[in-house]
Amino acid sequence: MNATDTKSRTDLLSLAQLHEAVADLHIRAVTPVIPDMQGRLKGKRLAAGVFLDRLEAGATLGEACAYILATDRDMTPSNKYGLTGWSQGFQDMSLKPDLDTIRFMPHTPGVALVHCDAVDTGGTYLPVAPRQMLRRQLELLEKYGYEIRIGWESEFLLHRGQRPVTRHNADYALNHPPGLSTFFHDLEGALFGAETPVEAVKSEGARGQLEVTFPYGEAMRACDNYTVYRQTLQHVAEQRGMRVNFMAAPSDEVGSGLHLHLSLWRDGEPVFATTHDDDLSDPMVYAIGGLLAGLPDLAPLWAPAPNSYKRFRPHSFAPLYMHWGYDHRGCAVRATGHGRGRHLEIRTAGADANPYLVAVAAIASILRGFREKIEPPPACAGDAYRDYSAARIHRDLVEGLRAFMSSDFAATALGAGVLHHYGVAAQHEIDVHRTRVTDVERERGDSRA
Repeated sequence: MNATDTKSRTDLLSLAQLHEAVADLHIRAVTPVIPDMQGRLKGKRLAAGVFLDRLEAGATLGEACAYILATDRDMTPSNKYGLTGWSQGFQDMSLKPDLDTIRFMPHTPGVALVHCDAVDTGGTYLPVAPRQMLRRQLELLEKYGYEIRIGWESEFLLHRGQRPVTRHNADYALNHPPGLSTFFHDLEGALFGAETPVEAVKSEGARGQLEVTFPYGEAMRACDNYTVYRQTLQHVAEQRGMRVNFMAAPSDEVGSGLHLHLSLWRDGEPVFATTHDDDLSDPMVYAIGGLLAGLPDLAPLWAPAPNSYKRFRPHSFAPLYMHWGYDHRGCAVRATGHGRGRHLEIRTAGADANPYLVAVAAIASILRGFREKIEPPPACAGDAYRDYSAARIHRDLVEGLRAFMSSDFAATALGAGVLHHYGVAAQHEIDVHRTRVTDVERERGDSRA
């Protein structure tokens, strides 16, 4: 991935352009959306005229049940969150549009989309909303004089029925089945039209595994784009009778990651830039130190489900220990790129992670490194899976949640209310899995009892 400025089509719609599109009947509806705790877009379609009338009146775009930000993947109502519950009657929250995020959605003709922030009845941003959590970390980083630029590598599985779209290790392959080549073409076109251009698309190492990478950009925009990509990807796949799988560990042998590439900039210049690849600037030293120290305490943000931890296996290209290394894909933090493109790749998050929360965890950890001037240990130069000098990544969500809830750093970085909110979410996932009987239990108990 190129960590420098990327020239690409990235112009979203202005409000004036939206007015023109509505007047021309090109746009008939606008979908105000917010990312939920899992990073999925939630919202509803408003008639385009209603959307514009509400904007002109200075009103919010409407209301939505606050449980959108206090529920699991199955949208199960819960009474354990402070934000909402039966004691509050599952009250509404309001949607405040970010007018810098208006875009066409080519796979849904006649519809525009705008990202929104969740606010309470007084207009205050809800601190547990993923966009607001990221905004807070960006503001703290700005106080140090830095901006962050990020890019994503997204891995996932694609099946047609029960059959993976590739039958073997097709990593970097160029000869794809006709149906897959058409899928790539259609996905690239849909994302380009939605102002979410890709940097590269390729097949990956596992059967049916694909990877999409995105250009570097401003952090909030990059996360917003990722949610549009997820929405678009699933639509393009379903239209072609295909199924997308974003599990971190979709099988015993396969892991899918969501790799975060990041660099820090000051006054338009990259502060990680070095003349030689084996040199580190001071900001990069403290960033690596902070990431290694801070990420383990924030694990439920980047590994939110029990399945997330089954991706961390020896020699899996997912990290097992909190190492860092030069261009080392066995490490949790990889220093890579050259010259002005020098940057860090964070390899801890799985495909099931919420991009805003992954970025929150990374920025908060980097800020810790700056505050405490944490220097990392020597770079891992050998087999990272056999180097036991670093802390092991949590074995399961129980360990991750215990570290999260007992961490002074996590409480300070996120705030007590946010910490409790996401702690409730992690405990819910643990409780659900504790009551479910797995295929492994059936197999071992049935045939070997």
